[in-house]
Amino acid sequence: MKQKENLREAYGKELLKCAKKNNRIIALDADLCGSTMSVYTEKEIPERFFEMGIAEQNMTSTAAGLALVGKIPFVHSFAVFAAGQAYNQIRQGIALPKLNVKIIGSSGGLSDFGDGATHQSVEDISIMRAIPNMVVIVPVDAVETRKVVRAVIKYNGPVYIRITRNDLVNVTNEEDPFEIGKIFKVAEGNDITVFACGIMVSQALEARKTLLEMGISARVVNVSTIKPLDMENVKKFAKDVRGVITAEENNIIGGLGGAISEALSEELIKIKKVGINDEFGQSANCYEDLINYYGLTPETIVNAAKSLLN
Repeated sequence: MKQKENLREAYGKELLKCAKKNNRIIALDADLCGSTMSVYTEKEIPERFFEMGIAEQNMTSTAAGLALVGKIPFVHSFAVFAAGQAYNQIRQGIALPKLNVKIIGSSGGLSDFGDGATHQSVEDISIMRAIPNMVVIVPVDAVETRKVVRAVIKYNGPVYIRITRNDLVNVTNEEDPFEIGKIFKVAEGNDITVFACGIMVSQALEARKTLLEMGISARVVNVSTIKPLDMENVKKFAKDVRGVITAEENNIIGGLGGAISEALSEELIKIKKVGINDEFGQSANCYEDLINYYGLTPETIVNAAKSLLN
């Protein structure tokens, strides 16, 4: 089994590493730097770190101003607040003028298991995907997270990155490519294609093992860039199979499932969506309890495949 790593740690250390090489990088945080891991930048480059308090709207507007004078601001909060609390400032002040601001939604999905629905972001991908000019990325593991940080620094424009709170299995390797706007096949198959993001990629790989024992061959595709979606390869990976499954730790409305369905709307192909079925999260003893409760499991993907193939 591959190594597990914490995505927040990987993100925070990579941001610091890049900031040491590029003095245009600025980190801002909404009183959560110890959780978002922008604390690494705060400790080593305090002159380029700004603690903005519990004020995501002000933080986001400040980042817009920094971008206007040539800086590359990274703003940090929990995903539910980064995407929701500062929505108007993101839309009007960053996305509309296409400013070079990177928005980091930490503790994404259900990963903040102890704090319940108020702190769990089940709709942030949907919200940010709907904003024009916004790039939306959900890294699959720590290895890809580091590549994402480097890639978005080179990209000139607004980006939303969703980072999960927990350790995830590394399903990619250092030598694997990453490019904004591209999707990547992580396992081959010819009966169905599973388009997945975040933790659901590893869940899909587990489901694939069970399906193989049943004589069903499942291709697994890592869709780390939700927007812009790699339309060419989505259609390529969908046209030679009998059905498609989408798997995400997000509301099935407006997220990855919506994006794939839109991309394939003119194709005659069956699609099943695995995700959070239009409901809020809740408190739990651990992350795994919520993953199981909301059906974000290999078993759910297996059942979706069986249903697709009758």
